[in-house]
Amino acid sequence: MDLGLIVAAGIATGTVLLFAAIGEIFAERAGVLNLGVEGMMLMGAVAGFSTAISTGSPWLGLAAAMVVGGLLGLLHGVVTIHLRADQVVSGLALTFLGTGLARVLGEGLTNANVERLPTVTIPVLSSLPIVGPIVFRDQSILVYVGFLLVPAVWFWIERTRPGLHLRAVGESPAAADAQGIGVQRLRLAYVVVGGVLAGLAGATITLAVAPGWFGDQTVNGRGWIAVGLVIFARWNPIRAAFGAYLFAAITPFILALQGVDTILGFANPFLPGRSATFFLEMLPYLFVIGVVIVGSRSAARRRIGAPAALGIPYVRGERGH
Repeated sequence: MDLGLIVAAGIATGTVLLFAAIGEIFAERAGVLNLGVEGMMLMGAVAGFSTAISTGSPWLGLAAAMVVGGLLGLLHGVVTIHLRADQVVSGLALTFLGTGLARVLGEGLTNANVERLPTVTIPVLSSLPIVGPIVFRDQSILVYVGFLLVPAVWFWIERTRPGLHLRAVGESPAAADAQGIGVQRLRLAYVVVGGVLAGLAGATITLAVAPGWFGDQTVNGRGWIAVGLVIFARWNPIRAAFGAYLFAAITPFILALQGVDTILGFANPFLPGRSATFFLEMLPYLFVIGVVIVGSRSAARRRIGAPAALGIPYVRGERGH
C-alpha cells in the first residue's frame, strides 16, 4: 500500500470537491442555500467533455462547463431571490434537472478519445523530500489553481470590503440594505459564481481526473459531499480545503486496502465481495448525512456559525430579516 500514491490521488480528486465546496460557500455566505450542486456538476462534466470532443480543446471544454454552471446558478438565483421560491425545493429541482439533462446530452459519450488538461511539475518544490513528489509532481494544472484559490477566497471574504458586503448580506440583509448594498443583486452574483465553480468541478472530473469517460456515476455524489463539507468547514474555505483533500483520499485508501491479504497480521476483512467492504465504502456518505442533519438544526447552526440569514429570502421593508 503506497501512501504517497494515495495522498497524490486524494489531492487530485480533492480538487473536484474543493471547487464545488468553495462555490457553495460563496452562495451560502450570501444567504442562499443551493442543493443543486450535484446536478450542476453533472452538467458541467457533460458540457466540458462534449465541447472538448467537438473542438479538440480541453480549455474550451473547461470554459463551456463554467458557462453552463453559471447559467444554472443564474436560474436558481432568479427563482429563489427574485421569485422567492423555497431554496431547498429549487435546489433539489435543479439537481433533478441537471441529472436528467446530463444523461440525455451525455448519451453516446461513455468512452471517447479526448485530450486531458496538462499536468505540471513545479521545478524546485517537486524536489522537496516526501511532500515534493506527492504534491508538486505531475499534478493537473487545476490542482495548482485550487491551491491558489483557497487563500485568495479566504482573503476576499475576510479581509476585503466586497467580502464584508458578502458577509453582511448573509448575516443581516436589512442592515446591508440600509447601508446602500444591493442585497438581491449581490446574492444573485454570488449564486452565479457558485454555479461557475460547480461547473468547473464537474469538468475537472471529465477533463483532468478521469478523462475520456462520462457516465451516470461520473459525479457519484460528490455534489452532496461538497454541501456537507461546507457545514463541516463552518463556511471557511481553508477548512473546506482540508476536508476536501481528506475525503478524497479516503476512496483510493479503500481501494488500496482491498488489495492486501492481511492487516497487522490478521486476515483482511475488506477484501472485495465481503460485507465489511460495503460498510467501509459507505462511511464518507454516512458522515456527510450526519453533518447535514446536525447543520439542519437551528441551534446547531447558530453554534457552528452558519450565516444568520441563510435560506431566508429578503424583501425590503419586511421585518425579521
